[in-house]
Amino acid sequence: MSEQHAIYKRIGPQPTEIQPVVDVADLKRTPLHGLHCALGASMAPFAGYDMPVHYPMGVMEEHIHTRRRAGLFDISHMGQVRLVASGADHLMEQITPGDIVGLAPGRLRYTFLMKENGGIYDDLMVTRPEVTDSASSDTLYLVLNAAFQEKDVVIMEHAFSDVEGVALIKEDDRALLALQGPEAVDVLATLMGAPSLKTMPFMSVQDVVWQGVSYRVSRCGYTGEDGFEISVVSNRAESLARSLLAHEAVEPIGLGARDSLRLEAGLCLSGQDIDENTSPVEAGLMRFVPKRRREEGNYLGAEIIHQQLEKGVRWHRVGIVPEGRAPARSGVVIIGSGEEDIGVVSSGGFGPSVGRPVAMGYVLDGWQKVGTAVRLIVRDKARAGHIVDMPFIEPNYYRGKK
Repeated sequence: MSEQHAIYKRIGPQPTEIQPVVDVADLKRTPLHGLHCALGASMAPFAGYDMPVHYPMGVMEEHIHTRRRAGLFDISHMGQVRLVASGADHLMEQITPGDIVGLAPGRLRYTFLMKENGGIYDDLMVTRPEVTDSASSDTLYLVLNAAFQEKDVVIMEHAFSDVEGVALIKEDDRALLALQGPEAVDVLATLMGAPSLKTMPFMSVQDVVWQGVSYRVSRCGYTGEDGFEISVVSNRAESLARSLLAHEAVEPIGLGARDSLRLEAGLCLSGQDIDENTSPVEAGLMRFVPKRRREEGNYLGAEIIHQQLEKGVRWHRVGIVPEGRAPARSGVVIIGSGEEDIGVVSSGGFGPSVGRPVAMGYVLDGWQKVGTAVRLIVRDKARAGHIVDMPFIEPNYYRGKK
């Protein structure tokens, strides 16, 4: 297989994309489905769910509103799983390269489920509960991508099959909401009467009791903005959503704006920007593999990762700015200074915050330097572009008082 062919092959079927489904009745519904319809959302199939793509405000305005104020997202389609086992953190380090053992109580971490070939089965969030009494010290909460959650659970069950006393408990009775944007913290802290939320560090978690119900509140998100993800029992999800939407700063946001927000933030979409044939080295994600894990190398795919760090890789994920107004979307071929194919776009579209098309993709080794001129085959025409650093916007994560 040529290197060019290999690049195209890695952009195979994309289960996380919005896909046509003939029978809507086959789709799953989140606890907020009725609210989405009542709010006038345009609904479409996504990862087996009937999900809102946008509301009457439209994708562009939803995107800008989230950057300027606060957007509410229904992410209940994502998998929530509780891992309970003696030494749960050590078990997770067998299949992920993240520092899970070093994860302090009340903190969460972004990492990957790894494959033997160094590829990424999926990315996920791992949370160690805030309270670490005898009942919770061996518990980790996992948030999995919607399209891969079933497969991820099977992978973990297989990996831990020889260990006694391991329980992987799917929390299907819980919903997950995301409130993102610069005003998210004030809105949520005021609503819940929880001023402690204002000083929570990025990538931390608190259990907050509001109106007699416990909410698992994490300061994180996937938009590049400050904000929170809120896990709650399903039957309280709509009341929480309605309370948040009653605030004049909050608008409902659909999948369309969620995708353009994460693209501007330079964040990968699992199954599209990263997959089983892409390693963290190739994807430029080694900042999530700390020194201890690199040195110990005792995780699935570690040998390949070590070799890639020593010898280099065939291709690299890069940011690309196409010239002009035509977006270069997933699958667009990238060519070099001559007529040679050098890569392919994995995610692309118009960036409302930056006011121009932006893209990320993979190029062969040697073409990844910032400023390198490339051409993009958009609608059968070669259009100019160049390699840039990511993210395309300055992230607005809360890092504590300066």
